[in-house]
Amino acid sequence: METADLLIAGGTVVNETGRFAADVAVKDGLIAYVGHPAFAPPAKETIDARGRLVIPGAIDVHVHVREPGMTHKENWTTATRSAAAGGVTTIFDMPNTEPPTWSLEALAMKREAAERQAHVNFGIYGLVDERTLDSLEPLMDAGVIGFKLFYGNTTGNLPAPNDGAVLEAFEVLARRGHRCTIHAENSPMLFWRERRMREAGRDDDYSHWCARADIVALESLSRCIMLSEWTGARIHIAHESCARSIPHIAAAKTRGVPITVETCPQYLLIAAEDLTGEAARIGRLNPPIREGAQRAPLLAALRDGIIDILGTDHAPHAMEEKSHASIWDNACGFPGVETSMQLMLTLVHEERLTLEEYVRMAGAAPARAFGLYPRKGVIQPGADADIAIVDPTKEGVIRGASLHSEHSRFTPFEGRRTVGAPVATIVRGRVVMRDGRVEDAPGWGRMERPEMPPSSPRNIATTTAFIQRPGALPIAPL
Repeated sequence: METADLLIAGGTVVNETGRFAADVAVKDGLIAYVGHPAFAPPAKETIDARGRLVIPGAIDVHVHVREPGMTHKENWTTATRSAAAGGVTTIFDMPNTEPPTWSLEALAMKREAAERQAHVNFGIYGLVDERTLDSLEPLMDAGVIGFKLFYGNTTGNLPAPNDGAVLEAFEVLARRGHRCTIHAENSPMLFWRERRMREAGRDDDYSHWCARADIVALESLSRCIMLSEWTGARIHIAHESCARSIPHIAAAKTRGVPITVETCPQYLLIAAEDLTGEAARIGRLNPPIREGAQRAPLLAALRDGIIDILGTDHAPHAMEEKSHASIWDNACGFPGVETSMQLMLTLVHEERLTLEEYVRMAGAAPARAFGLYPRKGVIQPGADADIAIVDPTKEGVIRGASLHSEHSRFTPFEGRRTVGAPVATIVRGRVVMRDGRVEDAPGWGRMERPEMPPSSPRNIATTTAFIQRPGALPIAPL
């Protein structure tokens, strides 16, 4: 019997479909064996997992690494060390850096920094921008994990593309099959409302929340669904915060719209009415944390699969950028990649969701949505050995000062007690975190490319490319 590189012995394997006692052997970065200990191969190293759970490493599809251009907030070293500390084995980096990831040159710059520093695997988003539509296909050929469309304003102040450009971009994406992640807020609405509030002198802790009422998200969601349904483009709604969106999402899925949706721990666990003083400044993000009554419906939709994925919108900033007297002047976002698994395992401990459901939303579902399944998101032979070992009884307290995001050590979960935590993180067979200590593994992370199923573009005879042909008639089948 060939010797394995690593054996995880005595644990309980948990996939989205269930759990069972098994040893897990790793060879050459892949899972080589899952089964009874009596038949497990010898190994160069053995981890004793008795009393612990062996789950697929989390895939966080919504992370802002900030490099290049904003390394005073975060960089690839600190971001991926944070991920390793949190049981996250793959992150997807957003394109609103400086420069934005909207060209082959910008992608190459970001990839070089990532490959030199990353402790965990990574995907890189390209940007949907009306100024660089010609770059979409070259970026796909170069291996981007998907694309990001900012309908709402963001760090970097990228203007939202006009809807004609978005339609054309979706037509291209529908043909190629890559998924587009969308920040779905109506920018004209939110800018108008914020200006009116400022003119009226509103500068209290609740101002940001009030400026972005549910309608701001609902309108944009509905528009995105319609464009996806028309073109066949696969879309992913980022950081869903609004319970009123759930019926629209469910109806779209029933009609066959190729949509997936994510929410984040902050929308499940924090109430806007509790955010005052420093907590309001720390907790400011886009979309905003909403009133507490919206939390339970969002968690129910996540458990039911109407909302598919748990992300974090990990969005670090320098502390001084979150310390202004005016709520309007504080940067939007906070770190999240390191604390997400710990928070959700606490919900498992409280029996508010099952561990199988967590594995689905944090591992299997993102892997399926972005063309990485079954290589990732499941513990089975042949899959990448991206694994988190969990102690379900480990108690802790979340402290910003302990975060590995060295320039952004603050969190809206400050002081929250937790039960359950990752105690080892394994990336392609290499242990990158053990007993809370992140190992030194810069450059171990690998760039992940999607392998999407065949696409199903719709209304091809109405596309922008088609109607530019002389004499073409935009006739769509009814």
